Amino acid sequence: MTAVLNADACTTSPLARVSGCDLQVPLVGGGTCTYANFDYAASAPALAQVTDRVQELLPFYASVHRGAGYASRVSTEAYENARVAVERFVGADADQVVVFTRNTTDSLNLLASCVPGDVVVLDIEHHANFLPWKNSRVVEAADTVAETIDRIVAELSAKPAALLAITGASNVTGEVLPIAQLAEVAHRCGARVLIDGAQLTPHRRVNLAETGVDYLAFSGHKLYAPFGAGVLVGRRDWLDEGEPYLAGGGAVREVTLEETCWAPAPARHEAGSPNVLGVAALAAACDALAALDFGKVVAHERVLSARLAEGLAEIDRVHLLRLWADAPDSVGIVTFTIDGFEPGEIAAYLSAEHGIGVRDGRFCAHPILNRIGHGDGAVRASLGLGTTSDDVERLIAAVRQLVAGEATWNYGKTDGLWNPVPETRGFSAGGTGASECV
Repeated sequence: MTAVLNADACTTSPLARVSGCDLQVPLVGGGTCTYANFDYAASAPALAQVTDRVQELLPFYASVHRGAGYASRVSTEAYENARVAVERFVGADADQVVVFTRNTTDSLNLLASCVPGDVVVLDIEHHANFLPWKNSRVVEAADTVAETIDRIVAELSAKPAALLAITGASNVTGEVLPIAQLAEVAHRCGARVLIDGAQLTPHRRVNLAETGVDYLAFSGHKLYAPFGAGVLVGRRDWLDEGEPYLAGGGAVREVTLEETCWAPAPARHEAGSPNVLGVAALAAACDALAALDFGKVVAHERVLSARLAEGLAEIDRVHLLRLWADAPDSVGIVTFTIDGFEPGEIAAYLSAEHGIGVRDGRFCAHPILNRIGHGDGAVRASLGLGTTSDDVERLIAAVRQLVAGEATWNYGKTDGLWNPVPETRGFSAGGTGASECV
């Protein structure tokens, strides 16, 4: 099967073929409906090009490096060519190297072991870009992006830091920070900059050479390649000098009983047998996204996000979450609460009665939710290439029905989680049917 991106689609139709776009899911009252996926920010469905690539490579799946067998040589070629695809996708500079990891969290923990000094972070960060740093200094985000940047400048100027580690797009609200400006600020103050690109790279072009960003981390499973691979791209010197992330085979040049001579990056941080299929899937996603007209991607996202935000805001008792009044851009995330309903209750209702998948909770960003007064969590609806205007209207209508008291089922907590009572749906895969479609 040859997958083709639908570049001529209108802004409210799917822009690409993704797995599960016609997935039929059971409803608690009986019957089925087509699943409406609003959980792209957690894990995006696989692009058809990605599943095609995995199927193509699967017969040749073998351990990479140092294998003379044909399958091993094919797998090694696919693995190393994937680095080139990632470099091309993010516009890496000549002194930047691609290290394959498990996910964004893994990438940030790897870099944390190599940073030779203090790290400045914002309080709005996902825990993955908040917890790993050994010597962190936290800056409280202000009510505007401009004032937030002023606070970062003040912190970097007051005391030297090695690294500014900052999100490219908030996983809570989708609001985007000006990464080129942040890179200039960091460099002017003698620091390097790391961008947590988990939420940014699936939605916006990121060019490291053009923006001056030193390090970028992102995950395949958010980039339409959900097969367990991630990336750290960054300047070689810290990665060459840092302690190996894992000690083991493949990370060394020579081992004796007395000493170990470690290899330079990327091998230095890729000990053990790597995830060949995951890396190949990630590279296929990079190539597929690079072939898209991102003007259409941005337009598609903005039209749908604006309609969703507008529709929800018109409903009594619904409140939308925002961080800044002057955010220059926002990716396809709309997060909200409803007075009188817990986030988990809302999510359970949307799934059970309408076949709509959202994310509820605190999104691994507890500090910022506590500060903006939503410590108990919220509901996040996130969009992607497969989202349609019909999906958006379904979600708006379902929320309107809930607020109007038109839910048809009872809901209660079991072990702290909201569920329909009684739960009539089964959860074994394969019974409802799914395929790839435009």
